[in-house]
Amino acid sequence: MPWQRMIFRNEPVWIRVDDAGRPALDRDGRAEMKYRETDTKTYRPGPANLSPDPAAPPPRELDAPASGARSSAKGAASAPAVGDALQIWTDGACSGNPGPMGIGVVVIDGKEREEVGEYLGVGTNNIAELVAIERGLAIATKRVVDRPERRVCVFSDSSYAIGLLDKNWKAKANQELVARIRRKLTAFPASVEFVKVAGHAGVPENERCDELGRQAILRAR
Repeated sequence: MPWQRMIFRNEPVWIRVDDAGRPALDRDGRAEMKYRETDTKTYRPGPANLSPDPAAPPPRELDAPASGARSSAKGAASAPAVGDALQIWTDGACSGNPGPMGIGVVVIDGKEREEVGEYLGVGTNNIAELVAIERGLAIATKRVVDRPERRVCVFSDSSYAIGLLDKNWKAKANQELVARIRRKLTAFPASVEFVKVAGHAGVPENERCDELGRQAILRAR
């Protein structure tokens, strides 16, 4: 079935539609949605949250993988090479902005893996991104407390969070939260490197963090 550009929460998105141009619903009554034409991850909004986009082009095939699939197709983003570093992958999700917040964290230590999805309450996407990093650092602390020489990489798709925590941007909002995380970074047993990754671009661990955060929001409803 083709995809049609529509509006979801005041944002243009792509929705899979039937031959009549209506959202194709699954057995739970939900549509299939992508934020960008090239996204490999799809979401399941309710049709009541969708509205037509008057400037939309005609429906067309976008060749998206099935929902939840991780793409290995040419052109899909891949995770950066990190060697034997302790990896902290984080993402914040927000249904509306402000709205219900969730975070996803994946910590990879060699062959060991630890995942966390947590509902935070109502707030903004920026708060969720920051708290996700805070949780990731807390999880990783026990893995480096006796090995301060370890390389630790925090991966985030949030330019906002990385700017505040790694580039010393001045916090105009969320000042207490930012100050708290900066103190924790100073006290962290090992040095931390921040790595910016593309969001909704098929990077497997970034996609997994996004999924964990959104699942946490859904569980809280």
